[in-house]
Amino acid sequence: MPRRILQGIVTSDVNEKTVTVEVQRRFTHPVYKKIIVRSKNYLAHDESNQVKTGDRVRIRDCRPISRRKRWEVIADAAPAAKA
Repeated sequence: MPRRILQGIVTSDVNEKTVTVEVQRRFTHPVYKKIIVRSKNYLAHDESNQVKTGDRVRIRDCRPISRRKRWEVIADAAPAAKA
């Protein structure tokens, strides 16, 4: 089975070798036909500790590393654009 890959923005890099990534998904409501944005936080493993808060990264699922950490950082794209 292929590994899932998600893209999101790092919201926290306080922990050692762990980052919190917020992933947003957009979908159409089945009844009201409006576009809804939902977000979810994932804990991801960052072995090199190079990713900082505000970076846009890609994460992929992996074996369980700890109780809540089942994702790993595979690429850091660029710092997030200032809105």
